[in-house]
Amino acid sequence: MKAGDKLPQVTFQTRVRDEAVGGPNPFRWEAVTTDDYFKGKRVVLFSLPGAFTPTCSTYQLPGFEAAAAEMAELGIDAIYCLSVNDSFVMNQWAKAQGLKNVQVIPDGSGEFTERVGMLVRKDNLGFGCRSWRYAAVIADGVVEKLFEEPGRCDNHAEDPYGESSPETVLAYLRTHKQQQAA
Repeated sequence: MKAGDKLPQVTFQTRVRDEAVGGPNPFRWEAVTTDDYFKGKRVVLFSLPGAFTPTCSTYQLPGFEAAAAEMAELGIDAIYCLSVNDSFVMNQWAKAQGLKNVQVIPDGSGEFTERVGMLVRKDNLGFGCRSWRYAAVIADGVVEKLFEEPGRCDNHAEDPYGESSPETVLAYLRTHKQQQAA
């Protein structure tokens, strides 16, 4: 994935609340496509190794949640957090984090992550295939700017974090807005 790339067409299998289903688990399956998430919008997409993991839960996801209002002022229509986790896990993580502004995207099979070239093995941690940590500004389904952590490889000994932080993305958005105003 790099600036100028069009995102691949993928269908994500999500679970959405539907009171008509009834019972103790009022959710139904809903197929959501790349176009549903990205077409006609300018969004921030960030991806991380896994729901409920320390850096993701302590810094990255809460940071984007806290930055949502400023990002909206800087022209961002939505913020999406994607992980190679199924919809059940992603929904519970969103609930546990008290998300109001960031929407989660479950890439349970890793199809999207693989097709954008960010799928890595994390067998050294017992994770299997997961996403490399990155963030991107996406405009109408096309990568405007990519923020990728350095050293992407299978079984990386560390979990680099900084390049894909909300602070880095905000700095870009602020500069980009200033450049557009000039």
